[in-house]
Amino acid sequence: MNGVLSVLPSPADFRTMTRAPRRDLLCGLTVAVVALPLALGFGVTSGLGAASGLITAIVAGSLAALFGGSARQVSGPTGAMTVVLVPIVHEYGANGVLTVGLLSGFMLLVLAFARAGAAMAYVPAPVIAGFTIGIACVIGLQQVPSALGVRTPSGDQVAVVAARASEEFDTTPHWAALLLALGAAALMLAGARWKPTVPFSLAAVAVATIVSEALHLHVTRLGTLPSSIPAPSLAFLDVSRVPTLLLPAAAVAALAALESLLSASVADAMRPGERHDPGKELFGQGIANLAAPLFGGVPATGAIARTAVNVRTGATSRLAALAHAVILAGIVAVAAPLVGRIPLAALAGVLLATAIRMVETDAVRAMARATRGDALVMVLTAASTLALDLVRAVLIGLGVSVLLALRAAMRGTRLAPATTDELPGAAGTVTYRFDGPLLFTAAHRFRRSLADVQDVTAVDLRLSGLTAVDATGALALKDAVGELRDRGIEVSITGVEHGHRRVLESLGVLPVNPTSNRGAIPSAAGAAAP
Repeated sequence: MNGVLSVLPSPADFRTMTRAPRRDLLCGLTVAVVALPLALGFGVTSGLGAASGLITAIVAGSLAALFGGSARQVSGPTGAMTVVLVPIVHEYGANGVLTVGLLSGFMLLVLAFARAGAAMAYVPAPVIAGFTIGIACVIGLQQVPSALGVRTPSGDQVAVVAARASEEFDTTPHWAALLLALGAAALMLAGARWKPTVPFSLAAVAVATIVSEALHLHVTRLGTLPSSIPAPSLAFLDVSRVPTLLLPAAAVAALAALESLLSASVADAMRPGERHDPGKELFGQGIANLAAPLFGGVPATGAIARTAVNVRTGATSRLAALAHAVILAGIVAVAAPLVGRIPLAALAGVLLATAIRMVETDAVRAMARATRGDALVMVLTAASTLALDLVRAVLIGLGVSVLLALRAAMRGTRLAPATTDELPGAAGTVTYRFDGPLLFTAAHRFRRSLADVQDVTAVDLRLSGLTAVDATGALALKDAVGELRDRGIEVSITGVEHGHRRVLESLGVLPVNPTSNRGAIPSAAGAAAP
């Protein structure tokens, strides 16, 4: 019961909504202006249509605001999620995507109750940077067909699809669409440099729409949008297909958790002194993703760009994110026919500019110059995002990071003669000091170094500098001691801390000391077991 209560919003979470309601409502209006073209664009890019993107921003955005663990997080459809959804649409269709969204909602709830959100702290910065670069590249490539005014060619690889679209454009060029896309992107990028707090994305879409209407340009438009949110329905759910959709749903849930917690961390960094609750955030995203498919929406996550706008404009509580969803619902009800006139090329231009702005070039350069390992992880993660998918890219980045960390740990171990300020041993005795972790990565090298000791009658091995030990390292120590004893060399082990002694005792490196279980740390030498 306590586990359930820990992820539910508390009365204090809602009381904050009364602190500065006027400011939060104005912030919600600003975020809604920014979110409208992005929701439309990401809905189109996902393959389920602009209406699906808007529904996601409204339904998931409001529920995540109410139940999430960050007071300033804004949720909705995102570019990262569309990258995962496109191949799912191709393979399973729209109903498959809705089912995947529903399943991912359940999985997010399980992660929330398991308090898995704390794992986000262990994702290395180069992995996140490479992940962001890869997403930006994929989003940009996804916009190529709409920006060129051609139909989207078939295929799962965005680079291949973009190349085929370029070939079709060479055959039958649509200059009006290309100029609208480039104009929208240029206006958005230039405006962001001039006035970063002004939502130029909507201005770019509005200008492109007015120009296309005034000049009667032959470009593809959004088309008919519903003037209200449809009634919830489970008609899309085919229970027989659930087993085959579990793996895609796990990928969607993993991405939703990763991006939402990353976005919440960004919000924390922008407003020092406040911290989100990872468990509550995963719970809120789970509720949001359970509900969105019932209304025809795509899976949602925390949106970094919209969250950043929310924080910069001064939002004080979750009322701002909730207001953004309500305002979008009002726009759907009042201006659906007008929104339907927006050219797809204009939305493509906005998303191209969004992809460019996702990459912080200064931070990327700094990380690339930090170490070769960091640069390698960042490049591999970005390349894997383009060639494979986001979840496998993150796993590859994490795997390489772990290998590099183990390599660094191996290099950090040192077995060397004790310094002159340490107590001298008896005649014929050599004293060695071990510093660092004795793990499987360094076990072979340690065993070889210790077993190669020559021209001595006794070895005093001091382990006061031992920082960690695993079973492989302990067995390597046992084997090295055994080889020395076979050669007639006496071995004593001293300075073993209580936390490491249990491992060495259990594997026979040290004799079992009955007092060690009560916290005693022996000061005398402990002879290694033969």
